[in-house]
Amino acid sequence: MRDRVAVFTVFALNGLAIGSWATRTPALAAQVHASPGVFGLALLGASVGLLSAASVAGRVVERLGARAVVAGTTVLAAVALVLIGYAPGVPLLAGALFVVGASVGMLDVAMNVAAVAVERRARRPVMPVFHAGFSVGALAGSLAAGLAAGHGWSPARHLTTAAVVAVVVLLVVVRAVPGSRPEHAAAVTGRRAPIRRPVLWLLAAVALCSAVAEGAAADWSALLMTAERGVGQGAAALAFAGFQLVMALARLAGPWAQRRFGPTRCLVAGAALATAGFLATATVPAAVVAYAGFALAGAGLAASFPLALSLAGDAGKRGDGAGGEREIGFVSAVAYAGFLAGPPIIGGIAQAVGFGAAFGFVALVAALILPAAVAARRSRRREAAGQPAPEVTRGASDPG
Repeated sequence: MRDRVAVFTVFALNGLAIGSWATRTPALAAQVHASPGVFGLALLGASVGLLSAASVAGRVVERLGARAVVAGTTVLAAVALVLIGYAPGVPLLAGALFVVGASVGMLDVAMNVAAVAVERRARRPVMPVFHAGFSVGALAGSLAAGLAAGHGWSPARHLTTAAVVAVVVLLVVVRAVPGSRPEHAAAVTGRRAPIRRPVLWLLAAVALCSAVAEGAAADWSALLMTAERGVGQGAAALAFAGFQLVMALARLAGPWAQRRFGPTRCLVAGAALATAGFLATATVPAAVVAYAGFALAGAGLAASFPLALSLAGDAGKRGDGAGGEREIGFVSAVAYAGFLAGPPIIGGIAQAVGFGAAFGFVALVAALILPAAVAARRSRRREAAGQPAPEVTRGASDPG
């Protein structure tokens, strides 16, 4: 139980870091005097950091263990939050976002490897609950950001406070995080390299679309609400807060849904909900509809990323019950590549034709989760038919 609480808390800290700065984007854009297009290029720094870290994270976690990587990257993310708050211009903001992106990208792989280890011990699907922890943390961060903005706190004061809270909480829970340094980190899994497995590319596509859609809600929801829906900065933060609240609740119900319907049906239904939510946000020029649309999108995207990583971890499972680090790292790296293109594309669309059209593009991206999920199930079945697979529990890893 201590390991579950610790991993849940680490997920929450990751969400806190992102929710804290993402909902201050109007203040940060004003602080560095950036237009939507230029600010989108600054956000590219976080995307490059995410991709750079995720591309090597699987090997690093395999060598050092999840616990050590969780500890180091959480501290680095806290330092990066402070740097974001004090950035005086676009180049320095982009650099600070690169640091936070790199640290969060490495942390994301490490905490998901730890979560898979806990899930295997529990022998039942619990990954969505851990990702609910991320949503809880992001919700807390976004609500705190709204309060800070409403009371006139500068980004520097607000983000420094969030960084201190994160480090203190980390010190309390880090020893209970599973994943000390493996004795045989270089052990051969007996499976093909991740890049040669179609099922992992398809799971990566699911995670990529989910990541781009979640990132759009984080990066641009507040700017949509202030620029086109006529609300203030404090109220604008509530759009992302509602998105994260509904996502957290849906993720808490995720284990039941997986056992009842199976992962693929959950992914398909979620893609339909997310598409509808983003379309409503994009097409109806009313603040109340935008809030509702973001909430619906949060419910729809709740299962996509955690299920993609859980299934990737299962695809890398060895006969001894370990493994999956590189598979999770591969899927994460491909998913984060979407962040590389997402911010400038969405920012460019917003600057050219408005945020409504930009979120119409996000709706299209969310819709692509559906065919990718179905194809991943078929690919996994073909792969399983060609080689023996370790026994797994339905819901956590059954491709149906």
